[in-house]
Amino acid sequence: MCGRYSLFVPPPDVEDRFDARFERSFTPTYNAAPGQSVPVVTDEAPETVRQLEWGFTPPWADADRDRLINARAETLAETRSFRSAYVKRNSDGGFDEGAPSDRETPAAGRCLVLADGFYEWVPTENGKQPYRIAFEDDRPFAMAGLWERREPPAGDSQAGLDAFGGGIERDVDDDGLSETVTIVTMEPNELVGELHDRMPAILEPAAERRWLREPDPVADLRPHPADSMTAYPVSTAVNDPSFDDPSVVEPIDGEASPG
Repeated sequence: MCGRYSLFVPPPDVEDRFDARFERSFTPTYNAAPGQSVPVVTDEAPETVRQLEWGFTPPWADADRDRLINARAETLAETRSFRSAYVKRNSDGGFDEGAPSDRETPAAGRCLVLADGFYEWVPTENGKQPYRIAFEDDRPFAMAGLWERREPPAGDSQAGLDAFGGGIERDVDDDGLSETVTIVTMEPNELVGELHDRMPAILEPAAERRWLREPDPVADLRPHPADSMTAYPVSTAVNDPSFDDPSVVEPIDGEASPG
């Protein structure tokens, strides 16, 4: 699972790294949580960093209850919730013959969810201890994601679902359309495996555009090698989704591994 992450690299550096420009101003975050607007690059607009709400709403779902923050890499093409976003549309905007589709929304597809670290929680005798996992140099990276655009049902209050109780308002555009995103997860590498049984699908830089463009880039979804990554315990202040402060990424107890 990936239920919290960070992106505090300066926006100009993010733009240079992903060769895309922010659609609107972005404030770096140390504690991105479900229900919040998060920066992504979509296959629909690969030169733009857009901000979509974290908590995917598939066509059949209740927008206030069935919010999916993660998608399993192993079953993207088969799972009802995600297959119409994962399966690539043809040049006419439709699906090739035989491709699965239960499209009931204006658009959906793949995206890059931009980050520079993520958090996992480890049970201890004193409660769950959060850890931050990142590259040793804190460089930004892209997690594979899926996005969906839909029109809220009649009478929708447009109050966002925050799985961690933050009470974030849903991001809805002038046409009443909401845009949501989920992060793809997979089996962990050796480092993350000491903390959790899943990790986000971190794409190699050369694979990022393939994820947006190729018909079936599942071969690019594999655990990122652990040798360039680090994991360290951080303050339980990160448990509060409304607490977004640089202190949450600082290590505690001087430890650098879960062992």
